[in-house]
Amino acid sequence: MTSAVTTDTSARPGYGQLLRTPGALGFVLPGFAARLPFGMLTISILLLVQHTTGSYGSAGIVAAVTGISMALSAPLMGIFTDRHGQSAVLVPVVLAHAAAVSGLAALALADANVWLLALAAVPTGASVPQVGPMVRARWAARLEGSPLLPTAAAFESVTDEFTFVVGPVLATALCTGVHPAAGLVTEATLTLLGGLLFAARRASQPRTHAPSATGEKRTFALSHPGLRVLILAFLGIGAVFGGMQVSLAAFSNEIGNPGANGLLYGVFAAGNMIAGIAMGAVAWKIGPRRRLILGYIGLTAAASVLWAANSVIMLGALGLVVGLFIAPALITGYTMVEQLVPANARTEAFTWLTGSIAFGQAIAVILAGRLTDAHGSAYGFLVPMAATALALTVLLALRAKLAPKAPSRIVNASAPGSEVTADTGTGVEAAARAEGAVRTGVTAPGTPSAAPRGRVNERGMGHRVPVTVD
Repeated sequence: MTSAVTTDTSARPGYGQLLRTPGALGFVLPGFAARLPFGMLTISILLLVQHTTGSYGSAGIVAAVTGISMALSAPLMGIFTDRHGQSAVLVPVVLAHAAAVSGLAALALADANVWLLALAAVPTGASVPQVGPMVRARWAARLEGSPLLPTAAAFESVTDEFTFVVGPVLATALCTGVHPAAGLVTEATLTLLGGLLFAARRASQPRTHAPSATGEKRTFALSHPGLRVLILAFLGIGAVFGGMQVSLAAFSNEIGNPGANGLLYGVFAAGNMIAGIAMGAVAWKIGPRRRLILGYIGLTAAASVLWAANSVIMLGALGLVVGLFIAPALITGYTMVEQLVPANARTEAFTWLTGSIAFGQAIAVILAGRLTDAHGSAYGFLVPMAATALALTVLLALRAKLAPKAPSRIVNASAPGSEVTADTGTGVEAAARAEGAVRTGVTAPGTPSAAPRGRVNERGMGHRVPVTVD
């Protein structure tokens, strides 16, 4: 069980201040070790199955089944985690995943047909441990209401992207230089060891929210409309990842240099990582909803020209730009969860977003694989273009649902006619109390008396700065 940590809001939020949060390194380092293999899974399956079947379409089917299975199981894993705790869920899951991946690799090497491989991919995907959402839930519990929460979201995105820089490069090197199954074997081993290490760090786990134990009303994350909009937006991000993985691999084979795949995907992921670092270092003066939309517009525009690349240098440059625009959308979406979903459903909410990325990636892998088999890699790049355009259209149409739920009002008995903001259980509650007190001249209990006057907006989560407009 963890409690929120009080931070100095006068200091500029930054990575150094974030990592000095008491107990942070105790779960950050094991969390990184446990999620590194995730960046290896899809590309390892693609390379092994393509090697044994000779078809990107078949490889795409198996990888897609893995992703869809993960997307469907992730929210259930999140619900169980919120109710029973991270270690109770993680230990059996990593054991099951290691066994499932080993079985899939053995079947592929035995030249099993694609449908048997797809069947084996179901438990492989369903058992992918949701370490990323678990780490984010630990940050949310540790930093609730703190201006460091957007920095934590950026840090987690950088960590994710670092795994996607290292993971595909490592998997490609193992599959092409050691053995076609070496990537999957390594992924299973690292998942098992890293997952058990992370599960052992019990002190920083968020408290469980079993209704029978706490008396709390059970809230399901999917009941919140803002999260549903984010899920649709994240489908497009997942499609970028899936389309890029297939199309970059195919492009590298077309130019007679399969090893270029790891480099190209690494450059793409490095762009995301660079932008993530910048996102966490900037004190934003525009609200998260606008940041999300602007980031998504840039992502859509960048993804729309990938198909035109005809050289390694050009494709690397375009991939870098696409990566630079993924981070603003991805980080902001994860950051908004604290505003849109109450604490007792946040792990579930994070797993819905992670699952949405996996589902979008899975569908993109299927479509890009078939288009690549039929027409070449340029057609595979049309998948990220179409998916981001559709997701952006939905995001713009439903953007009103991304506004945080309005806090409830109560009358302060000591000052008739005045109102203060009640605690709603979201990350904006403290700021709302301060804002209400300034408007009415009444200070709610626990609210600083010297709150800034004038129009306010978020500088990340749970922190307000004057005269900024979303």
